[in-house]
Amino acid sequence: MDSLRGVPISPTVSSLRRAELEALLLEVLGEVSTLKQTVAELREEIARLKGLKGRPDIKPGIKPSGMEQGTLPAHPANGETRRGRGKVTPRVTVEEQVIEVAAPPGSVFKGHEPFLVQDLVISANATCYLRERWVTPDGQTILAPLPAGIDGHFGPELRRFVLMQYHQGQSTMPRLLDFVQSLGVAISKRQLVRLLNENHEGCVAEARDVLRAGLQTSPWVTVDDTGARHAGKNGFCTQVGNDWFAWFGSRPSKSRLNFLDLLRAGFTDYVLNDAAYAYMRTHGLAGPSIALLAGSRQTRFADQAAWMAHLEQLGLTALTVTPNPVQIATEGALWGSVQAHDHLRDGVVLSDDAGQFNIGRHALCWVHAERLVHMLDTFNDLHRAAQAKVRSLIWDFYADLKAYRLKPGKRRASVLRRRFDRIFLRRTGFVTLDRLLARLHANKAELLMVLERPEIPLHTNGSENDIRCYVTRRKISAGTRSAIGRDCRDAFLSLAKTCDKLGIAVWDYLGSRLRVAGAAIIEPLDHYVRARLRPA
Repeated sequence: MDSLRGVPISPTVSSLRRAELEALLLEVLGEVSTLKQTVAELREEIARLKGLKGRPDIKPGIKPSGMEQGTLPAHPANGETRRGRGKVTPRVTVEEQVIEVAAPPGSVFKGHEPFLVQDLVISANATCYLRERWVTPDGQTILAPLPAGIDGHFGPELRRFVLMQYHQGQSTMPRLLDFVQSLGVAISKRQLVRLLNENHEGCVAEARDVLRAGLQTSPWVTVDDTGARHAGKNGFCTQVGNDWFAWFGSRPSKSRLNFLDLLRAGFTDYVLNDAAYAYMRTHGLAGPSIALLAGSRQTRFADQAAWMAHLEQLGLTALTVTPNPVQIATEGALWGSVQAHDHLRDGVVLSDDAGQFNIGRHALCWVHAERLVHMLDTFNDLHRAAQAKVRSLIWDFYADLKAYRLKPGKRRASVLRRRFDRIFLRRTGFVTLDRLLARLHANKAELLMVLERPEIPLHTNGSENDIRCYVTRRKISAGTRSAIGRDCRDAFLSLAKTCDKLGIAVWDYLGSRLRVAGAAIIEPLDHYVRARLRPA
């Protein structure tokens, strides 16, 4: 009882004044709202652990903020009107066929009236190649080679069609199998899986090269992640891209270690350099530990085993302090590797404020920031008025940031910085909103990165649009089982999305890679990415 002497006794409700009762009620409602959210999250976690299907995340009455669309000009600035569809130009050779008609005697011929009809012919074809076989006088066997593009018992056109329908068409395996079999192709499910997963090492490597090209030449990238399932376990898929490329990588974790590993784009080395030491100092690694690492003669380690052996030799693995020296040192060495391979040398990483993406020069999405204000629970007219006022100020400020990107200047940047302070340091009387504004103000440098780098976007809508194809694939086909299946899924989704951004037909790309006769020649996609992103 002695320990409770200093604790003030809570007054009874009957003794509180009206203003105090209202303040107490608002505080209780806020706590109840927080507890409801916590209970919902715990129920979802319990359902996940039990293997049950969770409830859909539906919030009735709440619509997306629409800040990006709401701040677009109503009409084009130059007064141009929207163009029509234009003339239809087929991408294939047009075959002309004359249709005659019986005309009465004395009629005058006035030429032909064209009527263009486009059609599609889908049919199965089977060819038995009779390969000549000869035996030379010295006993060697000579066998006539197969035509170009023939790799296995299924031709390149069929392989192209299967890859196109599965990855870009988002078809399921059973439906694709039924469709191909209905055309007359004798193929089993196992053979179809092999067409999707086997002998695609070149495409997987090309997707990796696209990521390297993007990270080495892009002034900015947007990132996002979503849930993924592989080998019966939950994981995560990370997206990296911009206007000219997209790349997907699935891993069991979405930690910062994982993100840094993805940014290495296939390299496995750990590097100790100035970038690595700067990262370690920024994230609180003790000075003596940094001195130990810097005092070592070896600065590059081939793989994780060599790196961990080095840390153990220095005695860092035996330390039990916070922050974990092994984790911070490993993150620093990974960041050193990223920089050593010229990835994100001066590039900005734009994210939705997920902690694992806070790497190097980091910027935040304004749409996600405003969404926090938009989704805030309000309990009376004062709260709703304060929320509406702040949202209006943020929308106006966002519109001016978009105008700044078109015509940047130091004076305008200074004015916008002061205006940012006035918006996010204001006191509205709504305690929860004031705390949120203070938290957003703490991210001022990242939210206003556009003032230093006007070329970067203000939102991560590009990443969210890119990752929808992965979400669709996950919904219709659950997950993958083998590592090669996971890698092929990520690679072909990356290549298909990159082709769309570069204006290359996926059908032509697959025809070029599978050496289909008469197909267009498509260079490696990383060449196009470098050409688009290379400074003029």
